[in-house]
Amino acid sequence: MKNRSRYRLGVLTMAVTLLSSACAVAPGMRMQTSATAAVDTTDATLLAAKNSQPAASEKVDATPDTPEIAITEVDAALISQLAQRRQQQQLELSQLLSGTPREYVVGAGDVLQIVVWDHPEFAAALGSSQIQSSARPGDPLAGFIVDQNGSLTFPYAGTLQVAGLRTDEIQQRLSLALGKYFVKPQVTVRMASYRAHQVYVDGEVHSPGALSVNDVPMTLYEALSRAGGFSETADQSDLVLVRGGQSHRVNLTQLLAQGVSPSRLFLNTGDVLRVMPRDENGVYVMGEVNKPVSAVPRRTGVITLADALSQAGSVNASTADAAQMFVIRGSLTGTPEVFHLDGRSPVAMLLAKDFELQPKDVVYVDGSGLVRFNRVLTLLMPLISSGLTAGVIAK
Repeated sequence: MKNRSRYRLGVLTMAVTLLSSACAVAPGMRMQTSATAAVDTTDATLLAAKNSQPAASEKVDATPDTPEIAITEVDAALISQLAQRRQQQQLELSQLLSGTPREYVVGAGDVLQIVVWDHPEFAAALGSSQIQSSARPGDPLAGFIVDQNGSLTFPYAGTLQVAGLRTDEIQQRLSLALGKYFVKPQVTVRMASYRAHQVYVDGEVHSPGALSVNDVPMTLYEALSRAGGFSETADQSDLVLVRGGQSHRVNLTQLLAQGVSPSRLFLNTGDVLRVMPRDENGVYVMGEVNKPVSAVPRRTGVITLADALSQAGSVNASTADAAQMFVIRGSLTGTPEVFHLDGRSPVAMLLAKDFELQPKDVVYVDGSGLVRFNRVLTLLMPLISSGLTAGVIAK
């Protein structure tokens, strides 16, 4: 009998110990695991818990392998700083694209219309089959085709290297070559079909594909218009321009807001313009919200912290700690950032309305201390009940 009483006492002692441990360490609590956390930080931790805010020097470490990440408070100065950074990046990109457009030069595949006045016999060089208009859209128009080596063959003039020349330069060379056989030949050279130079538009547009570049410089606006414009799923703030082996992200919404006209941004031959879909640029809303979701930006590509919380059904009033809202950014780039917002004040939601999120950001709303304790208690209750039952059976 005495042994059974001791057993029941041991079970009750174990239950009290577990509950005490649950109060000390609950799931979701931020614990120090790095070497810097070995210093006694009890006072700073208690002060931070009292104010429901992270301590000034607090580093968030989920595991010993996680690097120390400083938490940046979201305020009006930070929002202004981030906005200026975005504007500067787009201004630098607009300077790259708004240079002087290049003159069109002839390339392989182009078709030239060449007329030697008072010498109609040169028209026979075109061949009777090419004089008729082409039945297929892909066939070239009637004229002299520049071959893949960039050469042009013309009667009496022979073979001339014309790739990289303007039409007026080709006209001068033909006049000099024909001058050996004719007296002051009058030669006219025009473009019959532009086929050598192209840009490519892909992604969320109505008519993706290759667009031929002509003697009128191709602008960003013209390329989007000839591709049918944006589709319903397009993210107008995320256009990827590939040029010379480098990718540049064009924020069309930001450029328009800064007064930069897309009609002054020129594309070069071989450029690839891809319009990204909005659902690939969503942000993840997790934690104590009513509906964890991957929030999708608006058609302009803009999504703020308030937008993301709204799509998630707002914070859970029963379980959320509104003072602990975090935005985790750049987790895959090697230089992650963590931003903190105390959302208890209605004024703080004005900051959330202006704090723009970036693709793949993670918004996390932490739970209150009581909720964490209740969850631990729920996990421990089956174990306690089993111990008490075993004690009763043993009695």
